Amino acid sequence: MEMLEPILRGYPLFAGLSDKFLEVISGCARDVRFEAGEYLVREGEPANQFYLTRDGMVGLEISAAGRGTSTFQKVRRNEIVGISWLVPPYRWRYDAKAIESTRTIAIDAACLRQQSDADHDLGYEMMKRLLPMIVQRLQTTRLQILDIYGTFV
Repeated sequence: MEMLEPILRGYPLFAGLSDKFLEVISGCARDVRFEAGEYLVREGEPANQFYLTRDGMVGLEISAAGRGTSTFQKVRRNEIVGISWLVPPYRWRYDAKAIESTRTIAIDAACLRQQSDADHDLGYEMMKRLLPMIVQRLQTTRLQILDIYGTFV
């Protein structure tokens, strides 16, 4: 079995994180592969994990009545799939599908939430690291809306 702690250390999300916290996070992690076309998550299902991409590409998709399914973002190597695990009721708000064969590290969200509740320093450190990613994704979405709808009145 591959040791995940050294691999996690290479992710921008965990850069500079203490050995103690990396050990805790790696205890919640496992290596997972998805073939092209396979879903990592489905909208409405429990958000029990999030994924760090190692290789491959994942499309984040939304469905709208009368419009079908649209990919609103592509997640590549060293990026994160899934933030719904952070906010109750911990359900996916979109689908995530492997566009090509994809290797990931799955982090057990319940495990990480439990560890963060037990050690608020870990929880605070994770939030400081995840918040910029969330803001960046909101900014990307805002730009997509402007591209689709043009100037707002």
